[in-house]
Amino acid sequence: MIQFSVTDRYDISAGRSFMTNLLSLVAGLFMIGLVFLFLGVNPFYALFKIFSGSFGSFYGFKETLTKAIPLILIGSGLTLAFRAKFWNIGAEGQLLMGAIFASWTSLFLGDHLPSYIMVPLMFLAGFTGGALWGIIPAILKIRFSINEVISTLMLNYICADFLTMLIVGPWKGSTRFGFPGTDNFPDSAILGLIPGSRIHYATFILSILCAVILCIVIYKTRFGYEARVVGENPDAGRYAGIDFLKTTLILMIISGGLAGLAGVGEVAGIHHYLGYPAAVSSGYGFTAIIVAWLAKLNPLLTLVSGIFFAGILVGGDAVQISLGLPAATVGIVNGILLICLIMGDYFLKNKITLTIAKP
Repeated sequence: MIQFSVTDRYDISAGRSFMTNLLSLVAGLFMIGLVFLFLGVNPFYALFKIFSGSFGSFYGFKETLTKAIPLILIGSGLTLAFRAKFWNIGAEGQLLMGAIFASWTSLFLGDHLPSYIMVPLMFLAGFTGGALWGIIPAILKIRFSINEVISTLMLNYICADFLTMLIVGPWKGSTRFGFPGTDNFPDSAILGLIPGSRIHYATFILSILCAVILCIVIYKTRFGYEARVVGENPDAGRYAGIDFLKTTLILMIISGGLAGLAGVGEVAGIHHYLGYPAAVSSGYGFTAIIVAWLAKLNPLLTLVSGIFFAGILVGGDAVQISLGLPAATVGIVNGILLICLIMGDYFLKNKITLTIAKP
């Protein structure tokens, strides 16, 4: 009789962790290749088109950096929440709420304030919107024991419908010729771009600073230590007198707020108006979950994983055009990579022993 036993693995070195991540990515790319093969496409050519479309040209790399900005912002915030074992699946809604708050600030105050006041005010409003939307599931979990996966996920749809209601109702622009969407933002509320690209440099700089600062917060501050203890050993946290409500609220304010900043960058840096949810975000809130996981919940490493998955998004658009694949292809690629990364993390933390017992 064959028996399996699973025990915790304590000898996790940095090298083992790196190799596990690498092998998980290789396994993911192999499975993605099988999907392309099933669709009748040469897998090597398809993968080549994905990465050459995003990293093989100067234009593609600029587009990759543009899409990396929200992924880094959201992903670095998720690393903090995930370290505390708060499974925030609501970053998409928090991004949209940040976009809504920033749009309100722009539409109703932009004509009266100069750019040097308007831009910081928009970022503050966006952070506030995302943070408020992140506080709701934190309170629901701590006070009413409502599972945060369900609450954060459902809040995504509530926010998306609320945004849609605004752009087809009270905020519908008079210059849209009857189409849903707000009027264009005033010039004082539009973020500057790096010449020849769509990279809004204010948000780009913010994403790097936030990743660095969060890394310091997690590993060098008392709050970071408390967040890690809450996630790794809740009983020890309670024994040490850690305030679970306070810690959870703060980490969700940060996590939701950073997603809100990403929303500001999309509406004020890319679109210059508030449109449909799918136009504001290309699923950044969900893709950033994989970004955080690939970074091993280290905010600094989201700078690398964010660019990597931004490249997949850009390359996915390229294969849709050149190979005629459906738009869902990018979602399939991301889903397979996430599953492989989760499986790799499981085998990294657990040792599986196979024994053959005599009957």
